[in-house]
Amino acid sequence: MNNKGLDFKHKEVINIVDGKRLGFVQDVTANLETGIITSIIVPGNNRFFNVFSSNDLVIPWQDIKCIGEDVILVEINHI
Repeated sequence: MNNKGLDFKHKEVINIVDGKRLGFVQDVTANLETGIITSIIVPGNNRFFNVFSSNDLVIPWQDIKCIGEDVILVEINHI
């Protein structure tokens, strides 16, 4: 999975555990020393004035199972 952070924008995230649509990637986090992406961020349900909320879902890189052209499949058991 050799993707750039900008490649993740506008991709829908789906949990393969239950088939639930989690939303679209809002942002990514990366290790600034290595430049390696460490997680993706999907907005939570309760958004107010389009500001990051504590309900945002931070998905660690190891939970990402497949990255397609339009969709990112993740495996999350603890939502």
